[in-house]
Amino acid sequence: MSKTSKKAAALSRKARIEEMRRAERARDRRNRIITITLSTVIVVGLAGWGAYAINSANEKEEQKTAAAKEPVKGEKTWNAKKLTRNHVQKAVDYPMNPPVGGDHNQAWMTCDGTVYPKPIKKENAVHSLEHGAVWVTYSDKAAETDIKTLSDKVSRTPYTLMSPAEEQSGAITLSAWGRQLTVSKASDPRVEQFLTKYVQGAQTPEPGAACTGGLTA
Repeated sequence: MSKTSKKAAALSRKARIEEMRRAERARDRRNRIITITLSTVIVVGLAGWGAYAINSANEKEEQKTAAAKEPVKGEKTWNAKKLTRNHVQKAVDYPMNPPVGGDHNQAWMTCDGTVYPKPIKKENAVHSLEHGAVWVTYSDKAAETDIKTLSDKVSRTPYTLMSPAEEQSGAITLSAWGRQLTVSKASDPRVEQFLTKYVQGAQTPEPGAACTGGLTA
């Protein structure tokens, strides 16, 4: 092969190598662009989902706050100033049944989402109300499915307690300090509203007081 031919072949190889390098650099650029684009899409998507989740959580919190401010339709109220808070050892003759306040035993019923299978003493339950608990009671008029639904709800809700109370007139009653609501079904939306409004609500005489460490039977 002549010197000229060798030179031409070398230039040709050099040109092919350079072309291959250009193609490789072009592929690298495309891959970088694709990676950056996908990363941007993912980040934007996550940011959008995060913003949606935050907005959704804020909306739910606002709805709960609004529900807490709204009066519960059909609830009965008592003047808190007329509900005495003395500790007594004797039985108390309460003017309402179940009671929503008044003199009570110095020991409270444990009310950390506690479901009692048997009736409990009113004087101890009232002390739990003083601590900001909601007491759910039911008579033999309540359906078994409603009792199960309420038991599950109470067991997941701190500062609540539940027990049978056969002598009450309604099927299901929710009592807080100075507040009471009677419903016929656990599915009544006012049940959730009452719990939201009065579990450690503004009516509580001793907010933050313990609901653990009390009587359990």
